[in-house]
Amino acid sequence: MIQSLLDGILVGSILSLGAIGLTMAMHMLRFANFAHAELLSIGAYAALVFDGLFSALFPPLAAAIAPLSLTWALSLAIIISMAVTAGSAILVDRFVFARVRAIGGELSMVFASFGVALVLRNLISLIFGLKTQLYSQDIVFAVVISADPLLLVKPDQVFALVAALVIMLILHLVLSRTTLGYSLRAVAENPTLAQVSGIRLSRMIALIWIIGGGLAAVAGVFYGLTNQISPVIGRDLVLPIFAATIVGGIGSIYGAVLGGFLVGIASNLALVILPSGYSPAVPFLIILAVLLIRPNGLFGEARE
Repeated sequence: MIQSLLDGILVGSILSLGAIGLTMAMHMLRFANFAHAELLSIGAYAALVFDGLFSALFPPLAAAIAPLSLTWALSLAIIISMAVTAGSAILVDRFVFARVRAIGGELSMVFASFGVALVLRNLISLIFGLKTQLYSQDIVFAVVISADPLLLVKPDQVFALVAALVIMLILHLVLSRTTLGYSLRAVAENPTLAQVSGIRLSRMIALIWIIGGGLAAVAGVFYGLTNQISPVIGRDLVLPIFAATIVGGIGSIYGAVLGGFLVGIASNLALVILPSGYSPAVPFLIILAVLLIRPNGLFGEARE
């Protein structure tokens, strides 16, 4: 039970990173973007490509950063993958979502996001194939942190958790202490009034995609670092990420963080109680329970 709780916390950090970008886009653009989870796949594979490129061009960078399986090449590749994923998100918005937004409603945007998700997923499968891949072939053994009860954790998992918490802290400081953060919050609350005040809406929308894409890339790399990389990462994580967003409350950054950890913990604890085949249903049950008990989420506010 305690091991499942620990694993849930580690998984929750990845879900939180994905949920932050999703909740920001949903709050500002007013639509459920089912293609957001595919950005995790783009980030994971972009890091895989640049990791191999940096390792081939600069062999010393292929050395692992002990005790992690993470290499110096992959560390640099993560930064590049954030830029690639953010750029992909902006391109999708410019050529798909912006055009649908101009002539259609929120429901049209949702349908468009389904189409974008399918296109991105199959494009990744076409380029990289359907087989799973690893960032490193080296075996990193789990560390025993307690003998009674037996608790095991991999160094890569601890790194992902700590890095995710640092990124969340930096984002909190940006949103709460900078003019840029105030502008984003103003646009999210009242886009028309924000434009009258001199804030460029198009710039803020682009910034939302940059932040969301960057965080999704990191989440995708961390997922691949602690599991495996496959073209269906987005398909597997879309419901947990949406569950985290709904639990925390749409539009709440802090709610998305808390929701990610709650969903991660609940999903892993469910494996102790339920057969493994039923575990994919847990995010559905969480969404249903939140919508019945508190439709606005833990930190969400009712919108007129």
